[in-house]
Amino acid sequence: MTATMGPTASFRLITDMVPERDRIEVMREVYGRTVLKVDLDPLGPTQVDMKVRALPGLGIATGTSSEFRVHHSTSLIESDDLILLAALDGASVMKHRGREEAVGNGQALMMSGEEVGLNVIQPGGFRFVNMSFSLRELSPLIGDPARALMQPLATGSGPMRLLLDYVQSLQDSGDALTPETWRLATAHMFDLVALAMGATREAAEIARGRGVRVARLRAIKADIATHGGHGGLSAEDIARRHRLSARYIRKLFEGEGTSLSDFMLGQRLLRAHRMLSDPRHSGRSITAIAFEAGFNDLSYFNRAFRRRYDATPSDVRAGASKS
Repeated sequence: MTATMGPTASFRLITDMVPERDRIEVMREVYGRTVLKVDLDPLGPTQVDMKVRALPGLGIATGTSSEFRVHHSTSLIESDDLILLAALDGASVMKHRGREEAVGNGQALMMSGEEVGLNVIQPGGFRFVNMSFSLRELSPLIGDPARALMQPLATGSGPMRLLLDYVQSLQDSGDALTPETWRLATAHMFDLVALAMGATREAAEIARGRGVRVARLRAIKADIATHGGHGGLSAEDIARRHRLSARYIRKLFEGEGTSLSDFMLGQRLLRAHRMLSDPRHSGRSITAIAFEAGFNDLSYFNRAFRRRYDATPSDVRAGASKS
């Protein structure tokens, strides 16, 4: 297990890093107390690989796990948090106030942490996003939280899809983010979950101009970073994938004081820079690397590369060979 402490404490819990005799207790302490404020019992050999983060008013756990049962323990302080469980792969059964709901692939469920009953992860393992939201902080955004409890929420589109993608992106960024960035990100996550649950009119207006915009822009940037090394990628391609208009996407980038074309160019240049710095590509010509990074015009590539890095592609390659 690895840990980073501070106002945004984070943990990486991998069972193979913990002695077998301590796994259950570590899981209870890191996952049960940090995110859900409940107790848990394994239903077989304990195998987990999860990232857990504690933020003011918000707990996050993402990863994979073997089967276990979640329940309240009288030794724990009662929590009025609202608990969100999203099943990305696998399934679980949630029991709450005598009501039972299955949560399978492509579904999420919100329940009260004060009354959580049983969560049985079914055989075969489980990949999930699990979050706890402070009821005191979330209630003003949604009015009556009870309306959304134990109501299956689709994860394939809308605010819930944005929330899950945003959370995964933040978890991947890990401790590279500043406390101020995490503070803003926490507000965005509250915006998105409020929209998914049924935000008040005022909260919805704020969320669409704040949390939704930021989450969409982050998802689009991640998409470009993954696929942006191809010169044929266009604004229209990105718009179709995210079910938005190309004009709206351009406005998102303009709101940051940049442009979609500049960001895409930066990603292609970054890809070229990484290949030029990688000894595994030392036998390839600069022309071939430029072409793979999405540049069809070598002169333009050289000019753009020098403007971005204040060095020529040959300089970067030579510097990598000396290190």
